[in-house]
Amino acid sequence: MKSRIDKYFSNLKDTLDKISKDDIIKFAEIISNTEGKNTIYVLGNGGSTSIASHFVCDFVKDVASASGKRFKVVSLADNFATLTAYANDMNFDLIFSEQLKNFLSKGDVVVAISGSGNSKNVLNAVEYANQNGAITVAMTGFDGGKLIKVAQHSILAPVNNMQIVQDCHMAIIHLLMQIIKEI
Repeated sequence: MKSRIDKYFSNLKDTLDKISKDDIIKFAEIISNTEGKNTIYVLGNGGSTSIASHFVCDFVKDVASASGKRFKVVSLADNFATLTAYANDMNFDLIFSEQLKNFLSKGDVVVAISGSGNSKNVLNAVEYANQNGAITVAMTGFDGGKLIKVAQHSILAPVNNMQIVQDCHMAIIHLLMQIIKEI
């Protein structure tokens, strides 16, 4: 077991070292520029849904409590009734883009979290956001999939291990929260 633990931690550390610091800085700047103005919509499937929810909690509660800065951050993955209604009545591929049609304004930010970068519902949301004046940021893993090409900005955790990708995404969210509190 110890060798498995060492291998996992080593892989995680190596992947974190490969993530572009410039991409993280750009993401922090994008988020910072929304303060008190535009809304940040966060979305993802599966484990990325949990990361999206955690993003909202950290920014709505922790950033505000520590710094007094206020951000409008909404997870499009948290309303189960809405998600399942769109999935059942329309198409699962539309669960995020249809919600954006109700809420998105020019200048808003859409943060799409997808380990593979190939989830059709995530791609549809980013494409809709791009076409309607939003700023799009992808958090991906593996090779970035299609999402890295569709989003205007991206952060890639370049590893072929979904759990390490998700660990990296959580670390980036926590890092962003700390950066935003201090700037």
